[in-house]
Amino acid sequence: MDLDKKTFINAMRRVASSVTVVTTNGPAGRYGATVSAFCSVSADPPTVLVCLNSESRIARNVVANKKFNINVLPQNANHIAQRFAGAQDEKFTDRFEGIDLNQGEIPSIYGATVLSCELDQAIPSGSHQIIIGKVQCVETVNKQPLTYFDGAYHQVAPLTLEVI
Repeated sequence: MDLDKKTFINAMRRVASSVTVVTTNGPAGRYGATVSAFCSVSADPPTVLVCLNSESRIARNVVANKKFNINVLPQNANHIAQRFAGAQDEKFTDRFEGIDLNQGEIPSIYGATVLSCELDQAIPSGSHQIIIGKVQCVETVNKQPLTYFDGAYHQVAPLTLEVI
């Protein structure tokens, strides 16, 4: 049975995910993009993956630069998610313009939890590249993450457990 694309996309809209911005810098240049397909792979060694459209500038630049940051956005950063998703590309030629950054070799977004990675593998799969990175450094902040669910941004809220 061949699953149609629309059915798959509708099912994936029902999966909540943290909102991340992947940033890179190096010989191929500085670039950043919002992504939702991000997860840990291994704790030994610390490894993560992110899925990037093979035709995108971010995928090409991450592979060429061989280093990238994953910025897990805090819940008040939906404007940053929109910026790096390209919603304001007509207004800003540089997506980093006006964004509070921690300057380093690769820019990271101030207030985000940041995982700095070296490219380990880029594996083609369908329309995307599975980018596997070995985590070299982590900067953790004590903030609730921004999440994306059913086409909209959401905040994480703890549930009160009821004793039955």
